[in-house]
Amino acid sequence: MDTRLSVLLHGKRTKSQNASLLAIYLRVTIDGQRMEISTKRTIEKDKWSSISGKAKGNLEEARSLNAYFDLLRNKVYSYQRELIREDKPVTLDHFRMKWNDITEKPRMILEVFQEHNDQVAALVGKGFAAGTLERYITSLKHTRSFIQWKFHLYDLPITVLNYEFMSQYAFWFRSVKNCDHNTTMKYLSNFKKIVIICLKNGWLSKDPFYGFKLARKEVVREFLTDDELRLIRSKYFAVERISQVRDIFLFSCYTGLAYADVKKLKRSEICVGVDGEKWIFTSRQKTDTLSRIPLLTQAIEILERYKNYPSCDNQDRLLPVLSNQKMNAYLKEIADCCGILKPFTYHTARHTFATTITLSNGVPIETVSQMLGHRNLKTTQHYAKILDKKVGDDMRRLKEKLSVH
Repeated sequence: MDTRLSVLLHGKRTKSQNASLLAIYLRVTIDGQRMEISTKRTIEKDKWSSISGKAKGNLEEARSLNAYFDLLRNKVYSYQRELIREDKPVTLDHFRMKWNDITEKPRMILEVFQEHNDQVAALVGKGFAAGTLERYITSLKHTRSFIQWKFHLYDLPITVLNYEFMSQYAFWFRSVKNCDHNTTMKYLSNFKKIVIICLKNGWLSKDPFYGFKLARKEVVREFLTDDELRLIRSKYFAVERISQVRDIFLFSCYTGLAYADVKKLKRSEICVGVDGEKWIFTSRQKTDTLSRIPLLTQAIEILERYKNYPSCDNQDRLLPVLSNQKMNAYLKEIADCCGILKPFTYHTARHTFATTITLSNGVPIETVSQMLGHRNLKTTQHYAKILDKKVGDDMRRLKEKLSVH
């Protein structure tokens, strides 16, 4: 972006009793912002030309003053060239620091990252989820570890950020941390938020991610079939805690709610919808988007089972949800008991709702997207691609049947 800079020398009436004297000031204007500097020189009013900004005449006094004023003008343009060479924006603040010989402390990568995280921490519950903060805290730790591994330093100026830095950072994730492609891209996307802050503030002149691909590889996530759902639903578990985990998992299979959303679900969020039936009206913790979900019979039956459960009464919760770690540990036991070999976690319930429960039964993808609380239909379309595999499996079984006759 072009910077408009102008220099003007002008006279002001002095505070002394001599009304015929003018004090000469240097005015620097950058993009409409002004800075006035005293030249510490005075001159008789009739010897000053306001049009040319110079002393009149060709006497020694006038030549000496004009030579000094030319030096000041040249100093202004010299500082402008220095800022351009240093790849800094030519702003009045940067110019003032140059003029007053103030050394600017370089902005450091980890300092900017920490400041960002402090702001997110202050806004948890006010637009940011606790999980978002945790994600950035982890990313900051990784960035610190990478800088120490690669540069043997505790921090670096943001000016070192370039394409090579990003490439080396990605290599570190893949080699030292043994992360897969998508996990690497996730951490780099978190770091890009810090880069964007630097770019918007003018601390960086070029995006170090320019030309760097952050695309993630498509992953086919597991979901349960109708037969597997029936198997889990009908299985008897002697241990009450495992039975509870099964019920809560199935509730998510029939509502599409993620673990964090089921855990925070309150009784007040079950309301009567436009059709006179029971609906869930809640907001997703991850994206803070509204989800409106009509309750299927299977989900209502599970809620009825726990409507008088003591811990739910005390905490105003719909279901007695354990920690995510414990839920997943019990789900492995449930899979073993049911003879289900495919690996699945609690989040598999959300995929099952999107595929087996809704899309496979003809529910329009736009409706599914709204119930899942997706901001973008493209996110939901991923589940439609998963169904291609199911279509292929169904057609393969059909071919086998037809080949028998």
